[in-house]
Amino acid sequence: MKQIAFLSLKIFALSLVLTCAALPAWAQNGKLEISGLDHLAAKASETVDVNMDEHLLQMTAKFLGKDPDEAKIKEIIAGLKGIYVKNFSFDNEGDYTAGDIEAIRSQLRGPGWTKFIQVHSRRDGDNVEVYILTLGDQIQSLAILDFEPKELTVVNIVGPVDIDKLSQLEGQFGIPDMDLDVERSNKPQPKKQ
Repeated sequence: MKQIAFLSLKIFALSLVLTCAALPAWAQNGKLEISGLDHLAAKASETVDVNMDEHLLQMTAKFLGKDPDEAKIKEIIAGLKGIYVKNFSFDNEGDYTAGDIEAIRSQLRGPGWTKFIQVHSRRDGDNVEVYILTLGDQIQSLAILDFEPKELTVVNIVGPVDIDKLSQLEGQFGIPDMDLDVERSNKPQPKKQ
């Protein structure tokens, strides 16, 4: 009887060690847990929910043609592991809470995540935060929080992300147009004469 109890204890300890060892790897894969926002769908006047894992992205790529724009999108999504978007539009302010945003932000405080863009407007209440998950000098995932008084959007792109090409995905796969073409927007514009 003692041997069975000892064996059970060893199996439990081994399971615990394996589970704990897997947690950092899960946290580092870049996929956020955004299903906790699903309760907002009941309050929203409009919702967008995109869940495209690697398999669906590969299937989608097969249907893209040789049109130059489609070819660019095909190239961009080729190495991605997933695109996940949740967007909620509300008729009333206060239909989502700071706690809903904090549930996402808390994940983005994990190892490897860095906030690299933050836009806040007190005048109209628009806020955008962009985070990247890096491994060495390579971006492994990207997350965007866009929240306004009557709208909440979370975008999570998992896999190697090329920031220079990312703006080409705006308007595709439920990803809203957020003017992410940082390089172009930061270049000085020629003066008109």
